[in-house]
Amino acid sequence: MDIAFSDRFLNMLKTARSVVVSTGAGVSAESGVPTFRGADGLWKKFRPEELATFEAFQANPQIVWEWYQYRREIIHKIKPNPGHYAIVRMPEYFESFDLITQNVDGLHRAAGSLDVIELHGNIMRNKCVACGGLSDDLEFAQFPPICKCGGRLRPDVVWFGEMLPADALERAEKASASCDIFFSVGTSGVVQPAAGLAYMARRGGAFVVEINLEPTELTYISDEHFGGKSGEILPAILEKIKSVRSRSLTKS
Repeated sequence: MDIAFSDRFLNMLKTARSVVVSTGAGVSAESGVPTFRGADGLWKKFRPEELATFEAFQANPQIVWEWYQYRREIIHKIKPNPGHYAIVRMPEYFESFDLITQNVDGLHRAAGSLDVIELHGNIMRNKCVACGGLSDDLEFAQFPPICKCGGRLRPDVVWFGEMLPADALERAEKASASCDIFFSVGTSGVVQPAAGLAYMARRGGAFVVEINLEPTELTYISDEHFGGKSGEILPAILEKIKSVRSRSLTKS
């Protein structure tokens, strides 16, 4: 893909020590992950806001779990796209690299990214409401599933009305405030507090790069905007990174 890179951006790619990539739903959409709003069949009767709440889980854990199992089955068949794989390679070229995502589908991990800051959790993981224990089991002895401690298991995602995981948000804010380059990829820039990370990076002096199909609220604070698919633009940026800087030593 023929993409024009400004001299300033190329210089930042060459000299940057710390990089943050923050991804949103647009990255997953390029792999075919649906939004699950207006899905076929039974789920047309419900809005996500009616199922993705702790109150709904308490009132009817059976139907909430059935919805999440339906979503898991769809996501399980979906593969990462070239944008995911380009992000996997980027840490090789910088002293510090942090990947932050609002997506819960686990595609970054499936592509090979080892350390992902998941702001909204991971739909392929479970959490016990009693002991807080985590598991990645997808098959259960009973349904709705029960933890070994006797408490109810729930999908480990952030539901409407819930706070983001404090440790994930703290890591994301710290990385964003101190990075040299901040990439906002496939996100609308309106979902808080994730949208605030780009502003935090900007205030910290970072070079802000936006990759999105359409302009967003973040376009106006970005130093560089690439309009198009992240699955095409990120691989091109990775190739440019390779050409302007030598590969860093493997981190211990």
